[in-house]
Amino acid sequence: MNSFSLFILSLATAVYALPIPDNAVKDDDLAESYLKNFFNMTEEDGPIKSRSGNNPMTSKLGEMQRFFGLNITGELDTETIALMKKSRCGVPDVTVSRFTTFGRNLKWEKKDITYRIVNYTPDMSKSEIDDTMASALKVWANHTPLRFTKIDRGTADIMISFGSDSHGDYYPFDGPGGTLAHAFAPSNGIGGDAHFDEDEKFTFKSSRGFVLFMVAAHEFGHSLGLSHSDDPGALMYPTYSYMNPDKFVLPRDDVNGIQSLYGANTDVSPGKPGPKPPTTPDACDSTMVLDAVSTLRGEMIFFKDSFFWRSSPRSSNPPQQHLISNYWPNGPDSIDAAYESHKSDITYFFKGRRVWAFSGYDLVQDYPKDLTHFRLPSRDVKNIDAALYDEHTRKTLFFVGDNYYSYDEASETMDRGFPKPVNELFPYVDGKVTAAFQYRGYTYVYGGRYMYEYYMPTRRLFRVLRNSYWLRCAHGLGAQATDSVSHLYMPHWALLAFCFVVTFMAAK
Repeated sequence: MNSFSLFILSLATAVYALPIPDNAVKDDDLAESYLKNFFNMTEEDGPIKSRSGNNPMTSKLGEMQRFFGLNITGELDTETIALMKKSRCGVPDVTVSRFTTFGRNLKWEKKDITYRIVNYTPDMSKSEIDDTMASALKVWANHTPLRFTKIDRGTADIMISFGSDSHGDYYPFDGPGGTLAHAFAPSNGIGGDAHFDEDEKFTFKSSRGFVLFMVAAHEFGHSLGLSHSDDPGALMYPTYSYMNPDKFVLPRDDVNGIQSLYGANTDVSPGKPGPKPPTTPDACDSTMVLDAVSTLRGEMIFFKDSFFWRSSPRSSNPPQQHLISNYWPNGPDSIDAAYESHKSDITYFFKGRRVWAFSGYDLVQDYPKDLTHFRLPSRDVKNIDAALYDEHTRKTLFFVGDNYYSYDEASETMDRGFPKPVNELFPYVDGKVTAAFQYRGYTYVYGGRYMYEYYMPTRRLFRVLRNSYWLRCAHGLGAQATDSVSHLYMPHWALLAFCFVVTFMAAK
């Protein structure tokens, strides 16, 4: 059998996977096995002996860290070991790129593809499984000329089955919490088939288990000829992400991948093109307007659409990008505002009229709640644009349009005399505040594509920067972020003129 046709590709879990017990495998042995399985480490490379600098596997560790967006240390640091202990798929992650295919023209040479569900899992009803598989295939049919037909007997192009442990293909499953499923690239025989681990708990839509639609849609991508992508927003990213099937739209990276094999769907009605495929935001996009910024236990968290970047000010590595749902599955898919309360060690997310409270990544009991929980007037405030906990006054500021409110967390009351204009507190900021946070005593207020750096006790503006500054992108008006915050002094007239020019540029 062609070795390429035997590529076994299985979808794994990022947050929900049960890690391998700490006492099951020593870290060095685990790392050596992991790199051999997934990053083509060979015996010639030598074993991982220690975390010292005299380590022949530094480059392989760096490859793995780069693929998953970890800090590239080349060492077995805590974060790298934690990821290695999570369940994942069996295909090597050697190619670091956006969508990838198997090469050697491994695709179906026809447009009409048959599939058959050989057996059913007791986790769901038969009708739910039928609907799930049809919907998961339709994800790919929507963007290609491919059409899928279900048959009930005989051999189909894509044979779908559920099984445990050894299930007939020489690639046994590993029990609960490990590999969720695997599929084979298009070819004769077993090619195209998709197998699902019966030891997992599959669900129709609930996050209390693995949503079969998400697992199946990923696996069918393999059945059609796609390999993995390093785009964390792509369906073909190696790790499992929970999403509501009713809201799922195939991301742009996956659309580009499948159409590179089969072309576009020419049957789409011009009047009904369907939802636009989402694109994973780029941290270095100078035109990007962030949705929210917050701190979280020493890290900076930047939100855009359904993604966030986490960055440690003490690290020189690029921020790591993740899906919000992978870390806060009980939160909103995207957010309007966020802030961390140093008083309660709680992080609040805001979306529309609702607010979520998280202790780390765990939803606090009795949340989400209405905005009126913060004594915000329901008649005037339908949503908030940004939130900021001020360490100097120990007040929480809520930004709504051109105004802001001040909330006293100690007494859980709204301060009197509010709302007030934003530019009374932050001179030179005209219009809506889109995000705000504090770091090392300085306050950073985002107005569209620009960020204003203030020292709150004196209300002095120090710098006007591109909003990509803390995301370590070099374009814009500011230099790259470093641990030290340099102070820019200008005469008042020059600073005023400078801010006028920046405001004018932002308006254009």
